[in-house]
Amino acid sequence: MESIKQKQWLYKKLTEKKKHTQEWKEYNEAQTKEKLMFYKLLDELLNIVPTRVYTFGRPRKSLRDMVFCCMLKIYSNTSSRRTISDLELAKKAGYIKDVPHFNTLLNYFDDTGMNIIIPYLISISALPLKNVEERFAVDSTGFGTGRFDRWLNVRTQKDSKKKGYKKCHAICGVKTNIITSVEITEGKANDSPMFNPLLKDTAQNFNVKEITADKAYSSRDNLELAKQLGAMPYIPFKKNAKRNSKGSPTWASMFDIFTKNYMEFARHYHKRSNIETCFAMIKRKFGDFLRCKSDKSQANEILCKVLTHNLVVLIHEICELKLEVNFNDVAKKLPAQKVI
Repeated sequence: MESIKQKQWLYKKLTEKKKHTQEWKEYNEAQTKEKLMFYKLLDELLNIVPTRVYTFGRPRKSLRDMVFCCMLKIYSNTSSRRTISDLELAKKAGYIKDVPHFNTLLNYFDDTGMNIIIPYLISISALPLKNVEERFAVDSTGFGTGRFDRWLNVRTQKDSKKKGYKKCHAICGVKTNIITSVEITEGKANDSPMFNPLLKDTAQNFNVKEITADKAYSSRDNLELAKQLGAMPYIPFKKNAKRNSKGSPTWASMFDIFTKNYMEFARHYHKRSNIETCFAMIKRKFGDFLRCKSDKSQANEILCKVLTHNLVVLIHEICELKLEVNFNDVAKKLPAQKVI
């Protein structure tokens, strides 16, 4: 097996002096029209939200309007009080029926229906790029509840240090950074068990040809799952890993590529950096900490950040790829469940 220093040198050689060109005309169009297009896309997406089923008690606010208000708060990345002005404009434009009190807006994040419908909307928002994305990357990141909390400072620390953090496990397409599936857990949760649900959920809607992840996801079960779903798993091996297959031929074959042809392995593994870029996009634009207080509302706040990110990605691809988005057609193939 090649030494660690030699591998680092090879990886540096592979990635140095790479120039990533930008389609500036399309980029400028997406940036200058983003807010108007965001309102329009969000409105079209929320038209597929099912009407809430009532069994007893006083009818609650329209789930569609609740999601719209929460999404607008996340997109503006401001306090609930300062979001009210944007909601007033949204009402005048006909996107919502009523403007809630700023405290009511925060209560929306604690609604159980949000936790059911937003993961579904994330899947729907990714499907317009079904024919674009074939290679994916998996990772996780944390969100603190304080303005100066930084996941980077605690992610390698003991579980006690991660108390109060929420962890977002996600899988994204490496070409557009669209997130196709997400799981929210406590900050101390391990990464590897999340590989199975994230990849399976994505494989139901996308043709997954390749999957990359870091060493935290290195296990025989994960490699075999990827191979069964038709994807090549480029996941590096830990220092003490052995070639012994132990019932996993994929483990042995990928171990050979990793040890004997690392340059080829690294060429694919380097695409994993896109999930890091994806998390950086979300935190830089929509905030790297959580304003909500309860566990349920914090999870919903993260889900809203992910959905907002997906819509912004779609706006860019509409301008660059001349992509046509019709959420109604997409929803017919992937109908929503009833929400109580």
